Formats: sequence, structure tokens, C-alpha cells
Amino acid sequence: MTQPFETDIAEENGALTGPWRGPRQMLAAQEYGGHASIHDDATAQKLGFKGGTIEGPTHFSQVVPLGVKLWGERFLSEGNISAHYRNACFEGDKVRALVTVPEVGATQAELRLEREDGVEVLKGTIGVGGGDTSALTTRLSGLPAPHMLVVLRDVRVGMKTPRQSVTMGADQNMGALYPFSLSQKLERITENSPWYASGENPFGRAIVPFEMVSVLLNHVGSSFPVKGPAVGLFADQEIRMVKGPLFVGAPYEIEREVVGLSESKRTESMWVLTKVFAPGGSDMLATMLLNSATMKESYAPYADEAAELKRMHTL
Repeated sequence: MTQPFETDIAEENGALTGPWRGPRQMLAAQEYGGHASIHDDATAQKLGFKGGTIEGPTHFSQVVPLGVKLWGERFLSEGNISAHYRNACFEGDKVRALVTVPEVGATQAELRLEREDGVEVLKGTIGVGGGDTSALTTRLSGLPAPHMLVVLRDVRVGMKTPRQSVTMGADQNMGALYPFSLSQKLERITENSPWYASGENPFGRAIVPFEMVSVLLNHVGSSFPVKGPAVGLFADQEIRMVKGPLFVGAPYEIEREVVGLSESKRTESMWVLTKVFAPGGSDMLATMLLNSATMKESYAPYADEAAELKRMHTL
């Protein structure tokens, strides 16, 4: 049986380190709500970025071999990656993942990913099982209440969507949000594995890579009442396997729930927990916690509507 990864992993200064890699941009043609995304050069430059950003979960592929190094194949069935995206990464940048070596028997470790210039791209935790408090559950629990929401003013914590069916075939184009297939991704993924394309592994079926779990769960839209058009980005994200892994070509059902709302100077954030089930099942197979942050300046009537809301609140 083949090994899951052939990634060269070193240990230095108390951390496991993966190799420097150059993630590829595959979302330049992404569309949602009838407009381009922050992964489009022109759109990103209008918002102050030097070009289209590489989507955050792309980096999860560099993290997975480190999780397997620490916890073996259990990481693929019960592992989690919990990350706060700190700085953007662009095509041509070289980045590497680092995980602090945990104590023997520990089920969680600190994680970070850095660019060659020393800038931290993401920071968080990696682990197995459900017993530890992850970086994002800690972050979410400590968020202050938003002062005033404009883009998200009609969204409420506790809102849920009905179940939706999702699947990811090897050659299935994942739509306007993700205009490529898993097979095309595997031609460019930073850390490929034969287990992603073949059932010659302990699970007996080709498995969906961690970064493509994000695609699987996000390629169908949600019905939350978010104002738009506006440009958003992923600010925080956690992928967690509960009874995984998820399999290529298998049918699943997902439910979404708003679990938090927050605000910064430039963004409004909606934190959504997505749960994955087998069709008609009640056993949770995996989850994704995602903070989708909308850029205030990208919503054209933001200033006028904010002023009107302030006026109404003072009456």
C-alpha cells in the first residue's frame, strides 16, 4: 500500500517544518453575486491588495503532512486544522508550514504558516479528536459584540439553512465559485497524495483533501440575508473531521448555522458552522467553521446606509 505523502519534513527549534512551496492561484475567474471576487487582480487592487489573493484553505494542504507525521492516518479521519488568516499570499510567493512539536500523547499543537519574507500568513492549531479547545473556538468565544452592522444587519445568530445535497466527483467542475475540478486541483496542489485519487489506502476509497473540503461545503450558496453586491474574504477557518475522511464522489448533506457576528474597522463578519452528514443520517461526519468577512468599502451604499442607521438609532 502506498504512503500518503512523500513530503520532506524537518525538525528545527522545536517545530516540524514542511518545505517551501509556491501555492497556485485557481480562483481568478471566480464569480458570486454577479461580480468578481477578491481573487481577481482588478477587484483586489481596488481594495488595496497588490493582486488577486490565494484562497486561505489552499494552505491547508501544506499542513496535512505534518498532522499525519504527528498522529498517523488518524489525522485524516479525526484531524482538524483551525486557522486565523493574518496576511495575504499571492501567486509567486513561497510559504512553509510549521507545527510546534507537542508533548508525547498530546492531541493538539500550535500551527503557523510563513512567507519567505517572514510575514505570518496564518496562525492557529492542529489536532486530532474533539477534546481540545481549538484556536477558532477560543477566538469566537472572546469576540466583542459588533457596534453596528450594515451589510449584515438582517442576519441573526442562530439562523439556519435547510439541508443541502453536495458531492465532489473527480472531474466535476465545482461551478462559478470554484471553476475547476478536483482532478485539475491535484495537478497544482502543493502536497499531492495517491490517496486523493485512488482507493489503495486504509479507507478503501479516494479521499477529499482538506483544502477541497472547503470547496465541497462552500460551492453551493447559502440563504442568509446578506446585503450586496459586496466583496468578501475568508478571515478564519476550521476544518474538522469527526468520522472522516470525506470521500470523492460520495453524496453528503450539509446544514449551516450562524454562530457569531463580529466587526472590525474595515469588515463585517459572519461566522457560520457547517455540519456534514450522510444522506438522511444524523451522525455528524465533519464540520467547517468559517468567518466570512465582507469589506465595508466594497458595498457601494455602505456610508449612506450606515448614516441612516445611526440616525434611526438616535431617534
